[in-house]
Amino acid sequence: MPSLPLPLSVLLLALSLAGCDDTSRFTKAEPGEALAGGRSTVGQHDRKAFSMPSANLSPMRRLDFSVGDSFFRNPWVIAPSTTTARDGLGPLFNTNACQNCHIRDGRGRPPNPNSNNAVSMLVRLSIPNDALYASIIEQQGVVPEPTYGGQLQDMAVPGVAPEGKVRVDYTPVTVTFKDGTQVELRQPQLQITQLGYGPMHPDARFSARVAPPMIGLGLLEAIPEDAIRANADPQDLNNDGIKGRTNRVWDDALGKPVLGRFGWKAGQPNLNQQNAHAFNGDLGLTTGLLPVTDCTRAQTDCLAAPSGNGPQGEPEVSANILRLVLFYTRNIAVPMRKDVDSPQVLAGKQLFHQAGCQGCHIPQFKTGANAAEPEQANQLIWPYSDLLLHDMGPGLADNRTEFLAGGQDWRTPPLWGIGLTETVSGHTQFLHDGRARNLLEAVLWHGGEAQAAQQQVLTFNAEQREALLAFLNSL
Repeated sequence: MPSLPLPLSVLLLALSLAGCDDTSRFTKAEPGEALAGGRSTVGQHDRKAFSMPSANLSPMRRLDFSVGDSFFRNPWVIAPSTTTARDGLGPLFNTNACQNCHIRDGRGRPPNPNSNNAVSMLVRLSIPNDALYASIIEQQGVVPEPTYGGQLQDMAVPGVAPEGKVRVDYTPVTVTFKDGTQVELRQPQLQITQLGYGPMHPDARFSARVAPPMIGLGLLEAIPEDAIRANADPQDLNNDGIKGRTNRVWDDALGKPVLGRFGWKAGQPNLNQQNAHAFNGDLGLTTGLLPVTDCTRAQTDCLAAPSGNGPQGEPEVSANILRLVLFYTRNIAVPMRKDVDSPQVLAGKQLFHQAGCQGCHIPQFKTGANAAEPEQANQLIWPYSDLLLHDMGPGLADNRTEFLAGGQDWRTPPLWGIGLTETVSGHTQFLHDGRARNLLEAVLWHGGEAQAAQQQVLTFNAEQREALLAFLNSL
C-alpha cells in the first residue's frame, strides 16, 4: 500500500490513538475556534499583531486606546523636568518605558552575555518567610530582601547607584526521545554582580522573570472567578495527577485577600494593580495605589532624589494616566488563529489532548456579563490556560514562595498568540525565564504535575512532533 501524505498519515495515526473518545473536534475546527478572543479578535499577523485594539472597540473608544498606548510606549524622564506629565523616572528602575520590556507588546527575553542591563527580564528578590513578618507577607506575598527590596533594579538616575547587574549563563541538559532523537536543553545560572549597596541577605531568594505578552489581558480579567475556581483540584480528587490551585493575594484597593490571576505566579488580582506595581517597581514611579517610592532605608541617595510629584504631592502617574493605561492594557486584542482546519494542525491538536496538555492549558472560557469593558463581556475565548498554580517540578523551580504559590509553582501561561512570538518579538524564547529556545524545549522542561504529559510527548516520533508544533504555532 503506498504511503499517505504526511498530514493525512499523522491525522489517521492520531485518530487511531483516540480510542472511543469523540473525535469530531480533531477532524474539523470547532465553532468559533479561530476567533481566539471572541468578537474582539483581530486578523493581524504581522509585527504589530500584539498591538491592535479590540476589533469591537468603537472609534471613540479607540481614541482612549491610542492615548493609553502613548503612555505605555513613550519614555518617562528624570525629575525635575518641564515634561510634567512624564517626569519622575526612578531613582532606581529597570527601564524608562513599558514598551521596552514588552517590545511591540510581546514577550521579553533574558539578557545576552554582553548586555549592560537585563531590560525585558527582571529578578524578584525575597528572603524566607518568618512569622515576624506576618503583616508584610499578607500584603506583599513575600518578605523583601532587606537592602534591595522585592526587585533588583539595574538602572538608576545620575547620583544614585544601580542595585546591581544581572547575568545569565547556561549549562546543557540532554533529553532523549523514544526514537533516539536527542534535544539539548539549557539550565540557567543567574548571577547578580556589582551590588551597589553591599551584600545581600545570606538566605536571599531570586526569581528571573521575562515580560509576558500583553494580548487578551482584559479578557482574562473578565473570566468569572467561579469559572476559574471550578477547575481547581488541590486534592486531585479526579486522580489525573493535576492539582491546580488558586492563589490568594492582597488587593491594594480593597484591603483584603482575593483571587490572584496575573503574573507568573498569579500574584496580582487585577490589571490596575498589576500596572501600578509595574510602574513602581520597573520605572520607579508612584501612583495613587502605590504612593511611596521603591527605595529601601539603606538606599539614602534614592530616598533623597527629587520626585516628579506636583506641588500638592500628587503621584507621578496621575489617576487619569493610570486609567488610560488600564484601558489600553485591557483592550489589546488577541490575533485570529491560523490554519485551524489544516489536517496537520488538527492532528497536532489531538496529540496535545492525548498527552493531557489540556488538563492545565484549558482551551476555552466564557467571559462574564459584567466585564469591566463591555467589549469583553459574554465572549467565547480560547486562551489555553486555567490561570491556576501548578507544581512544575524541581527543574523549573525558583524555590521562592509568593502568597500561596510554592517554590515549584507557576501559573499556567495562556498559549494564545504563541505562534506569532518570533514575528512580533524577534525571538522564540519561552518559559518564565526564557530558558527554552523554542516550543519543543519549553514542552520538554515540563515536570511535576506535567511530568506525565512530558513523558507522553517523549514517545512521539518525528511526524507527531511536527504535528504538535504545527498546532502550537497555529495558536
